[in-house]
Amino acid sequence: MNARAYVLIEAEAGTAAELIVQLRRLPDVSRVDVVTGPYDLVAVIDAADERAIGALVMQHLHPLPGVIRTITCLAIAH
Repeated sequence: MNARAYVLIEAEAGTAAELIVQLRRLPDVSRVDVVTGPYDLVAVIDAADERAIGALVMQHLHPLPGVIRTITCLAIAH
């Protein structure tokens, strides 16, 4: 695993618990936390490279019911 990203997720009201379950099932998602502030969840993705992170977010995370929007923050050192 050479790339890491923190994905900030805004969720529809009442969907956080189910989203946590679904997110933890995704490949390369190493952690999911509920947070306070403008976003509801933070998912940590550890993948082979940035392209794998992008594919995971676009193809698997965005389509999950309850996801309103995301911001993906790539780690530059970890």
